[in-house]
Amino acid sequence: MSAPLPTVLLLHNRYRERGGEERALLEQVNLLRQRGHRVELLERSSEELVGVSGRARAARALLRGGEPRQEVAAAVRDTGAAVVHAHNLHPLLGARALEEARGAGARTILQLHNFRLWCAIGVAYREGAVCHRCRGRDTLPGLRLRCRGGLREAAVYAAGLARQQPRLLAGADRLIALSEASRAAMGELGLPLERTDVIANPLPSGAFASASAADRGSYALCVGRLVPEKGFDLAIAAARVAGIPLRIAGRGPEEGRLRELAAGVSDVELLGQLDRDALDRVRAGACVVLAPSRWEEHCPYAVLEAMAAGVPVLASAIGGLPELAGQGASLPVGDAAAWARALAGLWGDPDERRSRGEGAIARAREVAGDEVVYRALMGVYARAGVAGAGVGG
Repeated sequence: MSAPLPTVLLLHNRYRERGGEERALLEQVNLLRQRGHRVELLERSSEELVGVSGRARAARALLRGGEPRQEVAAAVRDTGAAVVHAHNLHPLLGARALEEARGAGARTILQLHNFRLWCAIGVAYREGAVCHRCRGRDTLPGLRLRCRGGLREAAVYAAGLARQQPRLLAGADRLIALSEASRAAMGELGLPLERTDVIANPLPSGAFASASAADRGSYALCVGRLVPEKGFDLAIAAARVAGIPLRIAGRGPEEGRLRELAAGVSDVELLGQLDRDALDRVRAGACVVLAPSRWEEHCPYAVLEAMAAGVPVLASAIGGLPELAGQGASLPVGDAAAWARALAGLWGDPDERRSRGEGAIARAREVAGDEVVYRALMGVYARAGVAGAGVGG
């Protein structure tokens, strides 16, 4: 008889604003349960950390490596979890979570969705450019530059990240990066590459279109949080030059500035935050999705979902975007003229849009299909020493 499927305990400290990391966690829960695993989820939320008392609590947890509640050890014992798979641990769970899991007999996995082991703001982006000043345990650049705002908060993050980083790396049996480019970039910062595997964010089987309809699309589309590093201002500039309608879905601190830029363009519309069904409808009407990021994105769902829906993608040649979007889909970061030319070329060639859309569906299945991700995940668990996880690569 084969060994029973391992029980999995997933850990995550939710952000104040939910995004791709929470989506990845949900898809992972569903994927494992569909394959017959018992899955339990232990979450904390940064939404709790409001006001002076909340900030003080976050600071204590970050400096101490999490709150000493023994929740993880108790959950491992109660559920019989063979593996504890952690996503974001800062600030409330921290390195203690992995240490408790190990002490209770579980194997441990740490999945890295951003640069938060080194970077206080996670995205490693500052003043319009990629920033990797903080590396190894040297987080003093983040303090000097006040990356978290005020001096006190910047000091807490600099000290907390420096203290926790070696504990987090030592406490994880295996680590997961979302792209080869992200793995390499984090390796330069101190990630132990010999223990780091690459698995893309998963998509459910229902996310994949049977065929592309991009030849009938009537506008270009951007999806994501409205922040400078997403580069949506470049999308507006490129659409203006190319004379192509543009829709932007999302919200964030750049909204006011983007609306000002769009005010001078005849057919650019900011749609605000859309629910899942509304976003699916908007995506279905697009001829291309633009991802003009300036930071080293790892594996964004905006790109994955567009590809799975059969919408071709134009993406910045940075981070994990080129390997995700595939050959011929990458453009120079910040070069509005190049983006305008590429956009105009696709707009004027419906057959090419449909052909690229069909290729995008195939590529999305190749990197993010549920069976592909599941087998890769089981391979990671097996390499971590989890019994019954040997079905994967």
